[in-house]
Amino acid sequence: MMSKKEWQLCLEEMDNMFPDAHCELVHRNPFDLLIATLLSAQCTDKLVNKVTAALFQKYHTPEDYISVPLEELQQDIRSIGLFRNKAKNIQALSRILIEQYGSTVPADRDLLMTLPGVGRKTANVVVSVAFGIPALAVDTHVERVAKRLGMNGWKDSPLQVEETIMKKTPAENWSKTHHQIIFFGRYHCKAQNPGCHICPLFDRCREGKKRDKKGLVKREIVTEVN
Repeated sequence: MMSKKEWQLCLEEMDNMFPDAHCELVHRNPFDLLIATLLSAQCTDKLVNKVTAALFQKYHTPEDYISVPLEELQQDIRSIGLFRNKAKNIQALSRILIEQYGSTVPADRDLLMTLPGVGRKTANVVVSVAFGIPALAVDTHVERVAKRLGMNGWKDSPLQVEETIMKKTPAENWSKTHHQIIFFGRYHCKAQNPGCHICPLFDRCREGKKRDKKGLVKREIVTEVN
C-alpha cells in the first residue's frame, strides 16, 4: 500500500493540476446542497445542475417540496435517474426537517444520515461544503483514483477508502483533498480512456502500468530546448 509520504506527493501533483477544485453542484444554501447531492446519486453533476436550475426557482424551502403532489415533484426531476425514489425521499426528508429541525439542515453527519435517501457520502458533502466541517466524501471518482494509485485494495469498500485517505491526510485538508481527487478522476483519470499518456502520477499508478503492458499507453515525452 502507498505510504503517507507517497500519498502527499500525489496530492501535491493534484494540487498543481487542479488548484481551484470545488463542489460543482450549484446551490444557494445547505438545503439546496442537500437536495442537489441527493439527486446526484448515480447521476452526473452536469445533469443535476441542469435540472436544479428550474427546480430551485420553484422550490426554496422544505415546505415548498411538500406543498405539491408527489407526482408533480417526480415530473420536475424526471430526467434524473431513480427520479421516483428521489422525489419520495425529498418529500420525506423535508417533512422531517420541518417537524424535527425547524426547517433547518442539521450540521451533523450522523443526524443527516438518518434522513431518507441520505447516505454517508451525501452527508459528508453537506457538512464539508455547507458547514466547513472537515469530512471526506467518497464517490466513484475518489474510489477509482485511490484504488488505481494503490492507496487502497481493489476490493476495499468506500468506507475503507475514506478511512485510509483520512488517516494519511491532515484533517484540515480533507475537504480540499476530496474535491481535488474528484477533479482528477472526473477530468483526467477517467473510468474510460484515462489520461495515462500525460499523467504526472503514471509511475505510481497500478492501472497505468497495466494499460501500458497491454500497449494502450503512448507516453508523451517533452524535451527541453535550450
